Amino acid sequence: MPGFIEKEYIKMNFNKSTTAFPAKKNSLFLAHCAISPLENGAKESAAAFLEAMAAGGISELPPFFTLLPRLHRKAARLLKTDAANISFTHNVAEPLCLIANGYPFQKGDEIISYVNEFPSNHYPWRLQEKRGVKLILLSDSGSAGEDGILGWSMQELAEKVTPRTRIVALSHVQFTNGYAADLQELGLFCRERGIDLIVDAAQSLGSLPLYPGEYNIAAVAASGWKWLMGPFGSGLLYTSPQLRDKIEVTMAGPGCMQQGLEYLDHHWNPHTDGRKFEYSTLAWEHVAAMNGLLDTVFLQYPMEAIRDEIFRLQNVFLEYLDRDLFRVLLYDDLHRSGILAIIPEVSSELLTVAAAKQGVVLTARYGYVRIAPHFYLDDEQMKQAAEIVNREAAIL
Repeated sequence: MPGFIEKEYIKMNFNKSTTAFPAKKNSLFLAHCAISPLENGAKESAAAFLEAMAAGGISELPPFFTLLPRLHRKAARLLKTDAANISFTHNVAEPLCLIANGYPFQKGDEIISYVNEFPSNHYPWRLQEKRGVKLILLSDSGSAGEDGILGWSMQELAEKVTPRTRIVALSHVQFTNGYAADLQELGLFCRERGIDLIVDAAQSLGSLPLYPGEYNIAAVAASGWKWLMGPFGSGLLYTSPQLRDKIEVTMAGPGCMQQGLEYLDHHWNPHTDGRKFEYSTLAWEHVAAMNGLLDTVFLQYPMEAIRDEIFRLQNVFLEYLDRDLFRVLLYDDLHRSGILAIIPEVSSELLTVAAAKQGVVLTARYGYVRIAPHFYLDDEQMKQAAEIVNREAAIL
């Protein structure tokens, strides 16, 4: 099969219990790049917190005071960093706005991003134009794919960088077609030029290894409800100590101040670690849920093994996909991700609707159908999904 990648995958005994990974009965869920089913460990941890609050409000709260520092430590293990570098957030746009609005830009400074970034990684930088900062957008290029797949290129990035470039803001994985950046190459490029690399990891955290300290990444922002299978409205932020030192506080409340519960102590004394960005009351049931899913899934298996199983399942899907009905955008290993983009001969939107009626949950973006299985699915499910997609595409 053209474009098929032969690879020796990490062998891992995964627990693929359907009780651990709930989804709609009789549904094959291949849309983890959108909003995933809530993982059971997350659901149970959130439910325990909510039941306690229903039983007694503040009187039941003390046993949960450790939830946030525990989450900092667990997320730090996932990212191979220190707990001091982790913040809980509610999405990707929120932390990127905190960083962009607090960054010490001078008039004439430049930010480089990509023309097809998700809005959460575009508008925070657009806002800086009001401060006289120039936003420069990389164009599409035909790099890295079997069919001349669109994505940004390192060559154009090198051409666009100037002495006034302060930030490069790019997604680890592009949400439309699954193009993944080579973060090691990108991080080295930015380090050599003294540029802060800001990464939107909404489409990678939970499906690809991501170690910001090793890659010279200044900040990583990720939502919790995609590949992490957490609650809608949760997220994680990594920041390096060097970046935090640069960022002025632009959103303030009791949560970001070192005096904590001493509410009448109004000294300006913000935290210098990741709590600097946790400015006020958090969604504590979401903090509980994130603790639960890290315990039951993402700290149980190496991220390299999860990635390899996702890629293997994609390959199983491709074995049964009718290549007369679809073009496949399959990247080399450096640029591959959890999103396998296929281009049908028919409408991608109509195909996802037809597949959903047959129990296969897919998503369509700008002509691509995104196949996004997680590691808990099995070979038979991938075969069944491909056969249904083939049949519906032929009918349409």
